Amino acid sequence: MAKSFTLICNDCGFALPPDTFGYLCPECEKRQAPGHPPRGVLKTLYPYDEIRQQCEPGQLFTMLKETRFIDILPLKDTDSLPPLKIGETPVYQFSIEDRTAGKIRFYLKDDAQNPTFSFKDRASQLVSAYAREKGFPVLVAASTGNAGSSLAGICAANGQKAVIMVPASAPVAKLVQIIMYGAVPVMVDGNYDDAFELSILAGNEFGWFNRNTAYNPFTIEGKKTAAFEIFDHFAGKLPDLIFVPVGDGVILSGLYKGFLDLLQLGIITTIPELVAVQSENSDNLVRNLNSINFEMKPANTLADSISVDYPRNFFMAGHYLLTHHGSWLTVSDKEIVEAASVLACRTGIFAEPAAAAAMAGMLKYCRTRPGGSGKKMLVMSTGSGLKDIRTPMNNISLPDPIQANLPALRQLMKQNQTI
Repeated sequence: MAKSFTLICNDCGFALPPDTFGYLCPECEKRQAPGHPPRGVLKTLYPYDEIRQQCEPGQLFTMLKETRFIDILPLKDTDSLPPLKIGETPVYQFSIEDRTAGKIRFYLKDDAQNPTFSFKDRASQLVSAYAREKGFPVLVAASTGNAGSSLAGICAANGQKAVIMVPASAPVAKLVQIIMYGAVPVMVDGNYDDAFELSILAGNEFGWFNRNTAYNPFTIEGKKTAAFEIFDHFAGKLPDLIFVPVGDGVILSGLYKGFLDLLQLGIITTIPELVAVQSENSDNLVRNLNSINFEMKPANTLADSISVDYPRNFFMAGHYLLTHHGSWLTVSDKEIVEAASVLACRTGIFAEPAAAAAMAGMLKYCRTRPGGSGKKMLVMSTGSGLKDIRTPMNNISLPDPIQANLPALRQLMKQNQTI
């Protein structure tokens, strides 16, 4: 079995020696311009030709799945992985009536069913396992909440310590998770980008292994496993469109990387169209895709998990979108709230605002593009609505109590027009 990887710069092509870890390309990091997303994000490549020769082409995916894809992960073996069920999340099929688009049939992959209730567990699992192999007892991350609570929970399961730096405005539910998992919370008087920079300084100062999104290239490798599961679920007949919520762009890049691995191995011949969905109040990635000079507009969206000023994976995600004919759109916060309500009331999926952004993107796509609802569509739902109840609480009202008798109940049911 092949057991090696090489980290290569997405921007300049600089390659680290095989099986050598690095956070960013050392060459591009020297030339980093202030006020721009980081250049030099590294992608992880494997000896694909050697892997292809291990068995017949039709049996290759089955072999990889049986070994938990270890040949295309930067780990020696699976012993360092935490003893939690991460990934293998369900895909549901739904059909809803929309006032504009008519009947919409779609699939939804519910990554809220991971141990800490978000997609981020895929990245945390791999980073934690690699740190364990290399003997790092402490990991650090900056987060608006999900990545931090994820790392805290995964480290708790894997016998490691975690230090989590979050903006003071992070949702309370996510802070509670971080604390309950036994991690050290650091409340930063600033935004996500401030917490991000402090975590890098702290990692360098104290020798902690950094999990930060995109800064650590293995976050992309962890998230790519969702692409393998999508291929497996659909028996190789991939969706036409996959709607992905986008902040830093790492989930998007992870899905692309997973499909590209399958392409390199000859398991698939084409990549589905990925649709990057951003809040129009945090659109610094898609708005700058075709720009010569990056222009940052301060993010201000209720979808905190995708609220980003400087997308940390801007250049890689943008390259994937443009090279592989992806598409993108933005949705309003109002559309995100509506999509979250549609999901909850019509499908039984309670998604946090960032996850509901993907649903909002799918609805907008179907409403604005003729024939859009006739395509095979998959929505990536990336986090539980229980992660952030502030937003739904602003859009619902709790009922007043009634007397515990039938006349009072009859009066209430008379007033309620939904039953």
